[in-house]
Amino acid sequence: MSTHEHDDIIDAAVRILLEEDRCLTVGFSPDGISLRFPTTRKLAEHLGIPHYYVLPRFGEMERDGLIRRAERVGISTTAAGTERLLAVMAERHSERAEKVLGAGVLRALEIRAAQASSPSPEG
Repeated sequence: MSTHEHDDIIDAAVRILLEEDRCLTVGFSPDGISLRFPTTRKLAEHLGIPHYYVLPRFGEMERDGLIRRAERVGISTTAAGTERLLAVMAERHSERAEKVLGAGVLRALEIRAAQASSPSPEG
């Protein structure tokens, strides 16, 4: 499955983060940045579908390297997932993202995400 095939779930996550939560939780590591993803139950409620329909989609996203799930910690994006989430945010929700995050923060996240997914000059 291509990363774009997950854009419906990613778009729903972006809407929850920007419209309901009105914040992003960002994690920094040597591998790049990660963003806290809404829970499967919150996504299911937002999409108006049963929770058990979202679970296999998360499994696919995890297999495709977009998210990671940790028991009792939650769901967060990988470097590739962060880059895709920010791309969907910029393409579909840029005005709202700038209101919530500020243009400078949004741009800094996009730059950092792109750097994390680019091969390093040393490697």
